[in-house]
Amino acid sequence: MVGFGGLFSSDMAIDLGTANTLVYVKGRGIILNEPSVVAFHVKDGRKQVLAVGEDAKLMLGRTPGSIEAIRPMREGVIADFDVAEEMIKYFIRKVHKRTTFTKPKIIVCVPHGATPVEKRAIRQSVLSAGARRAGLIAEPIAAAIGAGMPITDPTGNMVVDIGGGTTEVAVLSLGDIVYARSVRVGGDRMDDAIINYLRRQQNILIGEATAERIKTSIGSARMPDDGRGASMQIRGRDLLNGVPKEIEINQAQIAEALAEPVQQICEAVMTALEATPPDLAADIVDRGVMLTGGGALLGELDLALREQTGLGISVADESLNCVALGTGKALEYEKQLRHVIDYES
Repeated sequence: MVGFGGLFSSDMAIDLGTANTLVYVKGRGIILNEPSVVAFHVKDGRKQVLAVGEDAKLMLGRTPGSIEAIRPMREGVIADFDVAEEMIKYFIRKVHKRTTFTKPKIIVCVPHGATPVEKRAIRQSVLSAGARRAGLIAEPIAAAIGAGMPITDPTGNMVVDIGGGTTEVAVLSLGDIVYARSVRVGGDRMDDAIINYLRRQQNILIGEATAERIKTSIGSARMPDDGRGASMQIRGRDLLNGVPKEIEINQAQIAEALAEPVQQICEAVMTALEATPPDLAADIVDRGVMLTGGGALLGELDLALREQTGLGISVADESLNCVALGTGKALEYEKQLRHVIDYES
């Protein structure tokens, strides 16, 4: 019966990201990946949830006055407690279509820089959403496990996890963090940089969804060799006369727009390298640096970092899912990784 119980295990690992939430169920892998967005309308002073995930994301920036679509996670931590709880409940229910008798054990990853208050908020939200126990794991550790790095060896490994809200730079050895730094720069900051640049340089106002599309289509961390690069058509509102209009933008403009957030990520990596003990720094020269997270997919970011640091930089195979896969592995191999999971605090 034990094996049978394992087959229908309801324990799960959740990567509560600023941009996307991924749910990993023990023995089954990642079975849910949806945007961390909730749409609700306020009735008699109470929030009634209308849509969560994909459906709610379509409403971002397009809602009437009576409906609000928000992201309850900001910079990797909970910004709106009630809405986050509803979102976690929704995802747990979606994963477990049948009503299970057992409450699941849930492991959630949190940014290394999260304060005790923020950690308690995440733990409380997960318990209120129906978990039996809530464990927390530091995001850089989860990212490194998910990227397949040998973090339990007595050698230095460096991981740079670029998420929606934060970039976590960490040096790991013997299964724990030797040095870590969390900077509040990520995919969202890149989107904002594109919006602000186009407002200043082209007098056109675009929304978050358009900025994200530009970033994923022609976003680059370096100037294109020909000084122009690929181009695309975008639509927005002309700020001079208030009417919608369409313009063409190119890769060089977007590289210029993204220069500041990219530089902040490079600086965080350089600061981490300066603070690393010499023997571990020597290991990092041998092994290079691993990039994970959605931000790692920004065009030529690995080359920009290589130019700054002189180290070998590689992007993880499934960089978008690394944190969720690592949190899932911590759930599967809980005995071996017990020391990295924090159940009580």
